[in-house]
Amino acid sequence: MVFSSNVFLFLFLPVFLGLYYLSSNRYRNLLILIGSYAFYAWWRVDFLLLFVAVTLWNYIFGLRIYQAGVRTKAAQRWVLWGIVGNLATLGYFKYANFGVANINKVLEGAGFEPFLLTHVILPIGISFYIFQSLSYLIDVYRGDTKPTENLVNFAAFIALFPQLIAGPVLRYKDLADQFTDRTHSLDKFSEGATRFMQGFVKKVFIADSLAPLVDHCFALSDPSTGDAWLGMIAYTAQLYFDFSGYSDMAIGLGLMMGFRFMENFNQPYMSQSITEFWRRWHISLSTWLRDYLYVPLGGNRGGTVNTYRNLFLTMLLGGLWHGANWTFLIWGAWHGMWLAIERLFGVNAAPKVINPLKWAFTFLLVMLGWVIFRAENLDVAWRMYSAMFSPAIFSSQGWALSELNRASITDLQIATLVLAYAVMAFCGLRQFYRSRPATSASPTLALQANGATVALPHYLMRGALLLLFCASVLKLSAQSYSPFLYFQF
Repeated sequence: MVFSSNVFLFLFLPVFLGLYYLSSNRYRNLLILIGSYAFYAWWRVDFLLLFVAVTLWNYIFGLRIYQAGVRTKAAQRWVLWGIVGNLATLGYFKYANFGVANINKVLEGAGFEPFLLTHVILPIGISFYIFQSLSYLIDVYRGDTKPTENLVNFAAFIALFPQLIAGPVLRYKDLADQFTDRTHSLDKFSEGATRFMQGFVKKVFIADSLAPLVDHCFALSDPSTGDAWLGMIAYTAQLYFDFSGYSDMAIGLGLMMGFRFMENFNQPYMSQSITEFWRRWHISLSTWLRDYLYVPLGGNRGGTVNTYRNLFLTMLLGGLWHGANWTFLIWGAWHGMWLAIERLFGVNAAPKVINPLKWAFTFLLVMLGWVIFRAENLDVAWRMYSAMFSPAIFSSQGWALSELNRASITDLQIATLVLAYAVMAFCGLRQFYRSRPATSASPTLALQANGATVALPHYLMRGALLLLFCASVLKLSAQSYSPFLYFQF
């Protein structure tokens, strides 16, 4: 089940919210657990057993770590075994196929018989709930949070369906209080509904409209320079609206249930360095990698060379986390290399003004990285890069789209692509200038009615959003199934 489906919108969500608000506070966490398990089992019931096993493993180890004492030798043994169990689970289901395939290539090249392994199915969301489990054990060991003895609350945290499949990557210490005492109000519910509709429009109205264009460009066997650049530009927009759309929906659903999750995106394409980009893109993952990988590796405490090594290794492993493919490893290495370079030259990751050259260079680096991130394999990536930087780049004819591509592209797709970049530019610039210190009071357009100030733009925006949401629902009903891109990770 996915958020952008009629089953979720018109069956699961209204039934769940209805039961949730009819229940007393005492039973709401249990209802979240039951609803989340039903949500997950909709995909495959058998993998629900794995999900429950991972939950019980971390619940028991969390209590054992705490009983052994914060940062004691005994606690260290418990946390190491807990981490090993989690990583072994993730390693088998996510990387077994990849590992065996590469070992078999070496064996076959040496004249040996290859290993035989039944294809391992990747459980959806495993990367996210394993990372959340790891942070829980480590936080208990560090003394940053106390483990909960309430199994229902812990299981509900691991299974929380709004963020179960594709994040944000949550930490128990940030939500512990909300599981025992959270507020519900009409304003909070309204804020959540608005946020959910915003994400739904991003996903269905923009990302799904760009998907056929991207798929076709990356599937061309002999793309022109224009084809390759168009595919890269379109995927850059598709990925942002797809993934940030999911995050908006997850945050919105959380608000409707009384939770407030951390933000996951902050206008990342306005970044003027790769360092700044990772402070704005997939924030929950980048902060997780910093706190549970970069810092334990030594961070910037072991000297200049070790700092560069730690940055590179963190991003390399972050790339591997995204998927069992050489393309993700190279993508992680690409970002790790630029983070180290920027650290070397002391690049400012929090600029106060926009430098067009720095922004353009950073945006180009990000887009070039997205090519290999999107490519199915190294051959496809090489084909795209070769077309992008072929000698034809200096010829006006080389930028022309191939005949096969022109025949498949629609005016609606191009219009959606232009709209996507216009929205990103407008929202990015608005956020940038709003974050600057105010030098003078800005006038606000409003109506005075019976002594109350009514901000027209606010309600007009919500009205427009509602209309777009309705249009997106109609579009969803007419189109074929289109899963979120981060489901594969």
